[in-house]
Amino acid sequence: MTPIAPRLSIMALPGFPSIASGDDLAALIATACARAHWTIADGDIVVVAQKIVSKAEGRAMRLAEVTPSRAAQDLAVRVEKDPRLVELILSESTAVIRAVPGVLIVEHRLGLILANAGIDASNIDHGNDEMALLLPVDPDASARRLRADLSAQVGVKVAVLIIDSIGRAWRLGTVGTAIGASGLPALLDLRGKPDMFGRPLQTSELGFADEIAAAASLAMGQADEATPVTIVRGLTYAGDDPAAALLRDRDRDLFR
Repeated sequence: MTPIAPRLSIMALPGFPSIASGDDLAALIATACARAHWTIADGDIVVVAQKIVSKAEGRAMRLAEVTPSRAAQDLAVRVEKDPRLVELILSESTAVIRAVPGVLIVEHRLGLILANAGIDASNIDHGNDEMALLLPVDPDASARRLRADLSAQVGVKVAVLIIDSIGRAWRLGTVGTAIGASGLPALLDLRGKPDMFGRPLQTSELGFADEIAAAASLAMGQADEATPVTIVRGLTYAGDDPAAALLRDRDRDLFR
């Protein structure tokens, strides 16, 4: 089914609290909706920033507790980065794609191509120690759990996206991208469907989850907005694919 959105709304939930390891995100989202006088409806898409999922799942690491390997130390000199951070990057990666001063691009164990394996130090409380926040172990599984918990909380069927800001080859700037999905088709295959003149589409595949992620990311913001959850309403969709469906197979990868 091709998504139809005669009127699309995106609401960033205000006043969302800081997240700590073990927090119940579904309960916090339901509470934030009630506080904002927003009732989640059937078919709404709840879009959640990766950072709060990682925090709730205990993925924050103290660099003081990381012992860099010789490989990490050597690579750190090459890319001019903290060897403890490089050790974490390597531990989350399956291959180094690009390593030059100031830049370390890797293939994440999830299959994503990311700078620094998606590890970030922004918008986390460092306290007395320098911290780094890793991606969820399995973002698609995280999305499935959150969807089940939230649907139970609010009594309606919702879809869930977990998104991160990811850079793109050949383009400047990061864009909100889906790394976890549940309850919607992450990828829509439109091949064979007619265009407006009746000609069948030959190659069209729509990154449905990524398009929603980019729109929701605009409402979330990237700095001190403290709005890591948005509710998207107005899309008609059918199907349920994980965000992993968006990854290009290695034998179809023309860009590495």
